[in-house]
Order: sequence, then C-alpha cells, then structure tokens
Amino acid sequence: MQLFQIGFSPLRGNVVSRRIFGIETEYGCLANIDQSFGTPEGVAARVRDYVFHELKLGISDMHYRDWGEPPGNGGFLFNGGRLYIDMGHLEYATPECVKLFDLLAYDKSIERLLADVLNDIGLGEEVSFFKNNVDHLTGATFGCHENYQLRRDIPFYKVVIPTLMPFFVTRQIFAGAGRVGGHEEILEFGDAHCRRDDFVGFQISQRADHIVTEIYEWIQFSRAIINTRDEPLGDHTKYRRLHLLVGDSNMSEYVTALKVGTTSLILDLIEEGHRPRDLSLLNPVEAIKQISRDQSFKWMVELDSGGTISAVDLQREYLNLAQKLLKGRDEDTDWVLTEWESVLDDLETDWERLTDRVDWVAKKWLLETFMADEGLDWDDPWLESLDLQYHHMHTEKGLYYELENQGHARRLTSDQQLNVAIQNAPEDTRAKARTQVMRYLSQNRLPCIVDWHQIYFTHEDPFEMQDPFNTYGKEVDTLLKKLGRHPRLALPSKRTQPQ
Repeated sequence: MQLFQIGFSPLRGNVVSRRIFGIETEYGCLANIDQSFGTPEGVAARVRDYVFHELKLGISDMHYRDWGEPPGNGGFLFNGGRLYIDMGHLEYATPECVKLFDLLAYDKSIERLLADVLNDIGLGEEVSFFKNNVDHLTGATFGCHENYQLRRDIPFYKVVIPTLMPFFVTRQIFAGAGRVGGHEEILEFGDAHCRRDDFVGFQISQRADHIVTEIYEWIQFSRAIINTRDEPLGDHTKYRRLHLLVGDSNMSEYVTALKVGTTSLILDLIEEGHRPRDLSLLNPVEAIKQISRDQSFKWMVELDSGGTISAVDLQREYLNLAQKLLKGRDEDTDWVLTEWESVLDDLETDWERLTDRVDWVAKKWLLETFMADEGLDWDDPWLESLDLQYHHMHTEKGLYYELENQGHARRLTSDQQLNVAIQNAPEDTRAKARTQVMRYLSQNRLPCIVDWHQIYFTHEDPFEMQDPFNTYGKEVDTLLKKLGRHPRLALPSKRTQPQ
C-alpha cells in the first residue's frame, strides 16, 4: 500500500496549494470507578501539563485567551498545532495544512502521543481517551470541528451556504462514525439539552441527533450544520474561515482524507464560479437525522423544489461536476475523485464492501458479529460499551486499531510520519514561522503571547502572520535578530494584551 509522505519530507508530485484546512478534536475521557488519582478533568490537565512541562513539546499560554482559558489552560505545540482544555475536554487543533495527507499525520499523531503520556504518568490502566462524539450515559456530545479557509469575496450567505448545505447533510453516508441508540436534542430558552429517546438500533452518524439548526453563529448554544461565526484568524479582507460542527470524529484515516478532500473540492468549485443544480432540501435538520437513522440504507431526502433524491445520487451531482472540472489537476485531487466515486458505487450496490474504509460500516460489522456470537439484540447495553471501545485511542485496546492491526482497515500514514508530525510543523504554511519563533523564545526563556496569526512581545511590535500560506522566512530572520538585542523581556501588561 502506498504511504503518503508528510509535507516537510515530500515524495509526492507537485501539489498546488489552494486551501488551508485543519481539524479540532475534543477527546472523551473515561476514568476507573476508583478516582483516587483525580477526576477526568483533572487527568486531562495532568496530561496537558506533562506535554508542555515534562516533554517540552510546546509553549504553555502565559495569558488569558478568553474568560474560560486562563494562563496555563493550553498552548501551542512545536508541530504548529494547539493543545488545550475546553469545557473539561482535552482538545487538539492541528496546524494549518495545505496538503491533505499532511493533515492525516497531524490528526493521528496526537492520538499516539496522548496514549503514551497516560502510560508515562502511570494512568495507562486507569484512564482512557476516546476519539468519539457521544457519552451514552449522559447524552452529552463533543465535537470534531473542521476548518477551511476560503476567499472573502465569495458571497457566504447567498452562495456558500446554499451550495454546501445539501452536501453536508448527505456526506454522513461515508463520513459517519456510527453509533448505537439515539438521543433527542431539546431547545429550552436557548439552551440545548438531550435525552435518550425510543430509537433502538444503529445509526450511521454520531452527531446527527445533536444538530438542531441549519446555521448559527455561537457553537455553545445551538449546534448548526454550518457555523457562521466570522473569525478568519488571518487577513479578514482576503479570507474567511468555514467552521463546521456537523462532522463525526473518525478513526479511519481514509474517511478523514475523504471528508476533508471532498469538502475542499466543493469549495474550489464555488470559488471558481461553479455550482451544481439547485439541490436545496426541504428540511435539512430533519433530513440529517432521517439519513442517520434509516435502517433501509436507501437514504431518500425531500428536495425543496419537490420530489425526492437519494443521498448517493445527490452526492453524485457534486462528484460529477468536480470530475468534469477538476480531474487531472494534481495527485490529491485525483485521489479524492477516484475514492469518492468508488465509495458511492459501493454504498449504492453493496455497502458491506466498505468495511476496510468507512467507520460506520466497520463498526456495524463488528457489533453484528458480536451480537450473533452472544445472542444479543440492539437494546443490550453491552453494545454501547463496544461502540465506545471502537474509538479507544490506544493501539492495543481500541477495536478500530484491532482491525487495523489485522489488516482489515486501510491505513494511509506510517508510524514514522506520525513521529515526525508530533515534533515538526508543516514546511509550507505559517505554522513553520510560528514554530521557529516559539523555539527561539523557549530556548531563551523569553515571555510571549502566541496566537495563530500573531505573536506579541514587550518592547517590540507584534509579529504578524496574516497570510496562512506564507512561511515568513525573511521576516522570522529579522525578528530573531531584533529579539537577540533584548536579553530579558517582560510580559505585556494586562491592558495591552489582545482581547
């Protein structure tokens, strides 16, 4: 099997950088019933501190980033990503990437690191981290957020949202992680609550039950298919950042590459002025739940213009346009187009062929095999435990990794790539510049305020990185020479810190 090389050691052909993308993942934590070693939130903090203060893989925040992010809550890693605590969860954001298979390595490398850290601090048998989206006991959900940079001049509400909405509703047929049972999301006075409902069986998506609206700005209150918060983390005159809450956390590298790759291609089409015919859905929120729960796997949805269409055929409308206009552009594009078509063909004819590629198919096969062996039905609580175990991030404990170890799950990265990705930033985005400056500051023990697009110092102007495609080589050299003339710097006063 071909192993795709990470960007800073490329062995692939020329790939044109068109888009910055990244993934933020919130990890579930399960502790042994004897919590003498601390709560799950406390364990997450211990792991974070070990990464920054013992392994010294980054710089911990020296300032408030927000009301819920005090000093030491998290920090940037030397691989260009960010590790922090968010609402009690340990969360990791990959660095800015322009190559699809670089993103895979940065997304997967943190899983190995966190499992190793638990062993290092003596909690490997007591605590587990999971890359999933639901707590079956409480009904809580935690997210996998995708981020895509797109051009500011493309009308967001008139063009981007209407074009993407049907695509995101139906993308779960290959991007869903699968789940046992269901929950009902309830909105009361602007607050979202969920409760177990009477659904018994298997769904193809974990997040579908927790989506309550089509678009919304604030992620804490109403989970939307498309988040409209305008926070570009770059030059706001040129860029906008598409922030998604709708996707599942995928264990499969193949699915991660496919969901990000297909989404990026649709954005390419939009920016080049191309859109499929009007595929607006009658009720996107209802449709996303119906698709997830459809036990027939026909996945029919109602169009706003009248009539119905299958989710597979709707996806083909996007695929056909992308094949017509983008095929042959570069290796990444052709990989996505080829695999997108292959997956849709298999979903239409025999979805069980996708056991080695698609999370929900692999999970369903595992659960049904176990049910047959043990004589269980879908309402047995044992299945919820196995559902969770699929997402265990330790390679020797997780059911997904057992499939991978036995050669039943398709892998696109190598162990060597993951080891490199946890230590080094991409060579082709501003993450490289941020890391170069951070390493200098760390080695010289100079205080700073680090953000995605800016680094602040005392006695110097902020170091601006407004263009995520720029590696800022000359600017970094100039900055480090200037910093060398200040042997000791003090942190900015509170009132001069960015808000």
